[in-house]
Amino acid sequence: MDSHLIRLENVTKRFANVLANDNISMEISEGEIHALLGENGAGKTTLMNILSGRYQPDQGKIFLKGKELRLKSPKDALQNGIGMVHQHFMLIENLTVAENIILGMENQPLFFNKRKIEENIEKISSQYKLKVNPESKIWELSVGEQQKVEILKILYRKAKILIMDEPTAVLTPPEIEELFNTLKFLVRKGHTVIFITHKLEEVLEIANQITILRRGRVIVKTSPEHISSKRELARMMVGREVVLSITKKSIIPGPPIISVNRLSGLGKRGEVAFREISFDVRKGEIFTITGVSGNGQTELVETLVGLRKPLNGTIHFHKLPKKENQRDVLWGYIPEDRVKMGSAQGLSIMENLILTNYSLFTKNLFLMKGKIKKNAYELINHYNIFAESLKMPARQLSGGNLQKLILARELSRNPLLLIAHQPTHGLDIGATEEIWEELIAFREKGAVLLISGDLKEVLTLSDRIAVIFRGRIMDIFSGYDEEKIGEIGLLMAGVHKR
Repeated sequence: MDSHLIRLENVTKRFANVLANDNISMEISEGEIHALLGENGAGKTTLMNILSGRYQPDQGKIFLKGKELRLKSPKDALQNGIGMVHQHFMLIENLTVAENIILGMENQPLFFNKRKIEENIEKISSQYKLKVNPESKIWELSVGEQQKVEILKILYRKAKILIMDEPTAVLTPPEIEELFNTLKFLVRKGHTVIFITHKLEEVLEIANQITILRRGRVIVKTSPEHISSKRELARMMVGREVVLSITKKSIIPGPPIISVNRLSGLGKRGEVAFREISFDVRKGEIFTITGVSGNGQTELVETLVGLRKPLNGTIHFHKLPKKENQRDVLWGYIPEDRVKMGSAQGLSIMENLILTNYSLFTKNLFLMKGKIKKNAYELINHYNIFAESLKMPARQLSGGNLQKLILARELSRNPLLLIAHQPTHGLDIGATEEIWEELIAFREKGAVLLISGDLKEVLTLSDRIAVIFRGRIMDIFSGYDEEKIGEIGLLMAGVHKR
């Protein structure tokens, strides 16, 4: 008899020319947190989409308690007690928590008892320490609370196996700690958790077992007690030495490239999202705006790049003397959402690499295909973008490779200022290291306005740090100072030390 709760046997999945899962076999035991670790594009999410019924394997088998499963949809998976919380939440903002939780459930009466459903949700949320108001609209909730709703959707359907896809990617440190306590509590209550991640410290903190994927294959099956260090785990995952140790040259900042003075702007619901923002970014520096997501950063950046009109205040780009400023454009932009805003998912890699600079690749209104192809080869090689073909659509790239494509495109425009909004959000340690190195290298040629909530990234890269809370700059720090770390954390929560 099979002693494992779940067993995957020789699972293979291919998308066109991309082999996402290559003959994968793995086992998951009942009552454990099993970490599925790997770089972006390693095949983690694809494999779990198969286990949750969203995809069907090209070959291979799935067994639950020794019985073979044939999952044709997420509904089939839920009926067998398997549910998945996706990295990008599948919630409808204008509906309430209760409405989102019961949405899509079968056998619901035409006129259901709203109060009874809310009471059931309150009972489950209290039982599993996932307190959330069932009457609240989704748009009123923090990201952490929205994640609780996604977990409650699965528990409400009586699933015992929870698949969490990069669950900490959008959470603050306190929310991550709260999530980990919740997952440990769920396991004590008899649930099993599969935890998809690329964050090494999280694996060592929370996992009972670890399976590492690389390029669609199982590389290592182990447990935290057999790992000597985070460095060893990184080497297993990436296949090379990764230390995330960045050396910055000392640079005397030049004149300002952009000056922002008393800038205010509105959010998508007409509320004031940020107010009275003032700063400048000087040549030769990385100026960082940091804070917990949702404190006006997105609206501020979209205003700086012209996607929103300011309520008041000024934005001034300084043109440096021609001998110093031999740049093609004033600024390049890496948006927060690489899928919806940073790329055209249906277009090829070649086409995506010229999207913001296409005029250089046209002649008499016709695209110069030879020049476009040459440009793509050069950028792919320089920025180490892994792709099966230049003609493959952008949607087939992993998150890390898509982000490197956007970075390559924007830097190839030769801007004076690079505006980078969460440039390593959701990326593995290898891709993060490569992007950090490119940002440091660009700093010597121009300037970077970095918007990031990752405190490690902020402290590693920044020359000056501005902390934002509820749309206001709380303070600006010059350089890295160990004594300021605690104060920065407090300011991100809106607390002044003094």
